Amino acid sequence: MSAQKVALITAGTAGLGAQIARVFAPDYRVVINFANNATRASALIEELHKIPSNHPSPSTPRFHSIQADVGSRDSIRALVDETISTMGRLDVVVSNVGWTRITNFTNLDEGMIDEDWDKCFLYNVKSHLWLAHAARAELEKTEGAFVTTASVAGVKPSGSSLPYSVTKAAAIHLSKALAVICAPKVRVNSVSPGLLLTEWGMKFPEAKREAARNNTRLKRLATVEDVAEQVLVLANSRSITGQNICIDGGSSV
Repeated sequence: MSAQKVALITAGTAGLGAQIARVFAPDYRVVINFANNATRASALIEELHKIPSNHPSPSTPRFHSIQADVGSRDSIRALVDETISTMGRLDVVVSNVGWTRITNFTNLDEGMIDEDWDKCFLYNVKSHLWLAHAARAELEKTEGAFVTTASVAGVKPSGSSLPYSVTKAAAIHLSKALAVICAPKVRVNSVSPGLLLTEWGMKFPEAKREAARNNTRLKRLATVEDVAEQVLVLANSRSITGQNICIDGGSSV
């Protein structure tokens, strides 16, 4: 087994996922998963190679990208299998995928679309469960960590849609349940960002973005850098499990 630790990041080529990859790059070998944008994945791999390694003679390959639809259980199994066959081990999984359709949270009629509920449950809950199940045996070997990206919308009823908010709450509880089930070998935690001004976050109208900023205690929105640094802390800590960390400028307080 290669000595240098390996991290797998789903939805890892843009926004928060890409920043997590950058933060892990000096100390970890990194596998990034993408759904369909191979060009963006290649560009990020190229960028990651420019980040110096903290290991005197890093294991190869340092970086690898894998296309997979994490809404498919079979694809998730294949994703983990390819990670192991390519890298030789697995120490950290960052289950970063999520889905929503922006609607008016306070309009119940807009929250009654069955397709939205089904897709939110698939990508915000079941995909994390499937990935944890597929990776568990490998993470037990390395006494590794599993980190799920949830949302402050799962802590405080709010966000882009009702099904998104409810399924993010389910994702947080799933992480806590997995922390119980996968102990003592594997640590499981979640991070719950507030609104991030990624390509997705910028789809909200400016008035909504400004309202989100004003709703924080610190009068600033969290950044992808803030969240990625916290994910690294959870990956490296030997003593944190079953926790959900809100990175939201205090909006949920």
